[in-house]
Amino acid sequence: MPTLFRFLATVGIIIGVVYGSMVALAVLVQPETREITVTIPPDRFAKQR
Repeated sequence: MPTLFRFLATVGIIIGVVYGSMVALAVLVQPETREITVTIPPDRFAKQR
């Protein structure tokens, strides 16, 4: 039984670290907004039959 408890505790700690990292990234990191220009070739506008 101690082996199962140790395994569950280890898995719980790993899940807690991953969850804490995700929360920290969501709260602390702000995305940089920028303008994007995409060139579309004229043949994409032609109607296809």
